[in-house]
Amino acid sequence: MKDSLFQTIQLGEHALNNRIVMPPMTRSRASQPGNVANDMMAQYYAQRAQAGLIVAEGTQISAMGQGYAWTPGIYSAEQIAGWKKTTDAVHAKGGVIFAQLWHVGRVTHPENIGGQQPISSSALKAENVKVFIDDGTNAPGFVDVVEPRAMTKADIEAVIAEYRQAALNAIEAGFDGIELHAANGYLINQFIDSEANNRTDEYGGSIENRLRFLSEVVAAMVDAIGADKVGVRLAPFTSLNGTVDATPVETYTAAAALLETHNIVYLHIAEVDWDDAPETPIEFRIAVREAYKGVLIYAGKYDAEKGGDAIDDGLADMIGFGRPFVSNPDLPNRIKHGYPLAAHDPATLFGGDEKGLTDYPEYSTS
Repeated sequence: MKDSLFQTIQLGEHALNNRIVMPPMTRSRASQPGNVANDMMAQYYAQRAQAGLIVAEGTQISAMGQGYAWTPGIYSAEQIAGWKKTTDAVHAKGGVIFAQLWHVGRVTHPENIGGQQPISSSALKAENVKVFIDDGTNAPGFVDVVEPRAMTKADIEAVIAEYRQAALNAIEAGFDGIELHAANGYLINQFIDSEANNRTDEYGGSIENRLRFLSEVVAAMVDAIGADKVGVRLAPFTSLNGTVDATPVETYTAAAALLETHNIVYLHIAEVDWDDAPETPIEFRIAVREAYKGVLIYAGKYDAEKGGDAIDDGLADMIGFGRPFVSNPDLPNRIKHGYPLAAHDPATLFGGDEKGLTDYPEYSTS
């Protein structure tokens, strides 16, 4: 066991017990109607409160921001009250939890957003991307996304205001802070990545312009709740949901430097984690570490040894372990003592009830 994962670390006003992060993972179990976080979700997160930091699942900031059926929101009074159950339960166990604020942009279907046309940086359809809908029939749940419309300046201002309000709502719901989801092909990423953005105004073209929307959203949230409560997640090398950047090293090094100017509390890098995925270039890791001085989190194909090495090498401060947290609620304890990890059931990841969510046991030595 590497001790580095179990060093304490300061994150804003919070002294975290370890450097193990439970990253955001969509589980699609919000109560209907209303996409409200519920008691089952509160139990799930409380079971995992050993993590130094929990980042709750992607949570849409508006009805238009929803990409998939049954994901939770944080824009109604009922949704805020629902999330309070989770934050209270996690805090009762001594945990720290941030909300991940999410707008999917073009990665949706009219069925999920009240029949409207999705919005994006540009009128470019995400190719070979499907989303899950619940249209009340027994028809197949996965459908192709549709072509979005390009956001106007008024749209951009409105969505920035929605992000700001969602940050305030998250604090009202008891979250310790928020993570802006700027990764994995969703709305902010659709502005950042060159191949998803063909705008000719100040939000398109150069790297500086393509980072402008990210910068304005972060500035609004920092103004609303304070920089020590705002983290950002980026995915420099993934092509998830159809976004690709022509020069990811340059673009995302610039993004890290930009976020340093906003003094955000952490930067969370989502690495590609499929089989045979390429390693994140070491040159990029070094460049990001030089550009951004706050708490740096990496999540991807990490085990305890690889995660500890990244911390020892000074290239990361905290490490996210995604799938292992699904089936190992006591993951930090298992890592600490070298206990075996349980495998998760892929069939119960999305939707359903407690099965595959709250019924994974802690490790027993008896």
